[in-house]
Amino acid sequence: MDRVDDRLVIAGRAFASRLFLGTGKFPSNASLRATIDACGTEMVTVALRRVDPTAEDDILDAIPGERVLLLTNTSGADDADEAVRLARLARAAGLPEWIKLEITPEPRYLLPDAVETLRAAEVLCREGFTVLPYVNADPVLCKRLEEVGCATVMPLGSWIGSNQGLRTKAALEIIVEQSLVPVVVDAGIGAPSQAAEAMELGADAVLVNTAIGTAGDPVAMGAAFKQAVEAGRRAFVAGLPAVAGRADASSPLTGFLS
Repeated sequence: MDRVDDRLVIAGRAFASRLFLGTGKFPSNASLRATIDACGTEMVTVALRRVDPTAEDDILDAIPGERVLLLTNTSGADDADEAVRLARLARAAGLPEWIKLEITPEPRYLLPDAVETLRAAEVLCREGFTVLPYVNADPVLCKRLEEVGCATVMPLGSWIGSNQGLRTKAALEIIVEQSLVPVVVDAGIGAPSQAAEAMELGADAVLVNTAIGTAGDPVAMGAAFKQAVEAGRRAFVAGLPAVAGRADASSPLTGFLS
């Protein structure tokens, strides 16, 4: 499979890489910059609260804007009104109008608020933003978000930063099956094997942060995730064999002498 012929298209923009990168928890901007290069990502998320253009070494300085799309994150928003305000501030600051809509009022597990997320998505889509909502793995909610105009849906694999992998796999399979927009598995992916698993079940992309940013060597881990995402996508496109309930010999023991 040629990656050039298998590009991911979101809101009319094509991406060769199906690995999106969160920018929190990296030990330094230099480490983040090197990891972006190593993992080949073409989309990174940055919480608007972390952007300070007046700082000497602002996080935006670590992002090569000529080839990587900045996805502003409404992280920290407690309700729809606050998320919409953050998106509008990003637009006013001249940042891309691509928004990762994230509303997490519950502090322990950082679970997204379904009601407020849908309410904010309706407003932002009407105002012309390209909206990528972070949500629970709820097939009904994902369909509703698609219907109001979201460019993707981004269901969680497990809790943010937990590294627990695809605890929501059964629901993700339904979301992938019914979605007419790209499905990006976001949150909880803690190892390259888990990213490959998400791609194998048919996700269009994954977004990873904690597992890369807190690794002993973020640059090397970013490269490992790059390979895992590519392998998982290749396996899905190639067509994985069905799971069998009993043994099926690869070398049959009958009929070989006839």
